[in-house]
Parts: sequence; C-alpha cells; structure tokens
Amino acid sequence: MAALIGKKIGMTQVFTEDGTRVPVTVIEAGPCPVTSVRDPERDGYSAVQLAFGEAPEHKLTKGELGHLKKADAGPLKTLVEFRDPDTEHAIGEVLTVEQFEPGQRVKVSGVAVGKGFQGTIRRHNFGRGPVSHGSHNVRAPGAIGASATPSRVFKGLRGPGRMGGGRVTQRRLEVVEVIPGENLLLVRGAVPGPRNGTVEVRTDG
Repeated sequence: MAALIGKKIGMTQVFTEDGTRVPVTVIEAGPCPVTSVRDPERDGYSAVQLAFGEAPEHKLTKGELGHLKKADAGPLKTLVEFRDPDTEHAIGEVLTVEQFEPGQRVKVSGVAVGKGFQGTIRRHNFGRGPVSHGSHNVRAPGAIGASATPSRVFKGLRGPGRMGGGRVTQRRLEVVEVIPGENLLLVRGAVPGPRNGTVEVRTDG
C-alpha cells in the first residue's frame, strides 16, 4: 500500500489530450521519512509511521526531537501511522509521490471545514415551512415530540448544532497526474479540508 502525508494546495483544472476539462485538487505530498515501523510480533500489528511538515525546533519536545533523530529527520510537526501489512519499509527511508501513478485510485482523509452552529435546513437538509399568511414556521424544525406520549424528546433526534469540523475520508479518487520534481499529486475532484490543511493519501482497494 502506498501512503503519504501532504498539504492541500487548492483546486485547478487540467485538460486531457482530447480536450476534456478535468477538475483536480493539487496536493503537496511528501517527502515523508519513515520514523517508526510496527512489528506484529512486538507491537501486535503491522504499520508504518510517517512524518511531514517542517516546524520550528523549539515547538517540539525533547522526546519528539529524539524520536525523529533516530530516523535522521529534522523537526517535523505531523506524525501519522498507516496500517501496512504488505509492504516492508526501513526507519529513515524517505517516501515520495513516485509511489503513485496516473489512473490509480486513492482515498484522501482530512479534517473538514468547520461551518459553526447551523440550523436543521443547512445541517440536515430539512424542508422549510409555509411562508404565506403570516406563518412564523419558515426555517424552524417543526414538532420534535408529543407532549403526552412519550413526554420527552428521543435521543439522537436530528436538530441544530455544530456542523463540519470532523474527520472525513473521500474514497475512489483518481490520480490524474504525478509531478515528482515538485512533490505534487493531482487528484480528480475535491478532497476534504481547507487550503493548506493536512491530508493523508493512500491507495484505495
């Protein structure tokens, strides 16, 4: 399984040989040094830990700096483990976008853009009430429980609240182009997160 940590640069478009316009997201992926390898006999599972994103040295603890030093890596702010039972990696090995190739399917994980407190129409796609004859139920959620039975509101009822800001994984995205010289990965369609947000890219299926 190929996997990398990257940064979402933004969206643009590319044109294929037949003139078709393809919307793509540009991801600056890697290079990511391998900072730790999990062994099934020792740790109980198989995984590889990657690091990404330069950070000022004074913002990391001595323990974090010592952990990165074992892999001959500088101060990096993001560490992510990828479950990888098939591929063998060594500590200190550097992974790049050359792992991927055009046409390959990948899944991208990131933290979605937070929308703040939203009502039921935007958050859950509820319908709206009548807007004529003096109605005050224009964007209200309507009745949410009977007064006599059950005399309460059931748990889990969809209502207004905080929207977005959670971890999202977009699957079955196609790699359109790989630019190794600039560590860029062009993926068809949109990926989770804001511009300059950290994302995880790995092969899908």
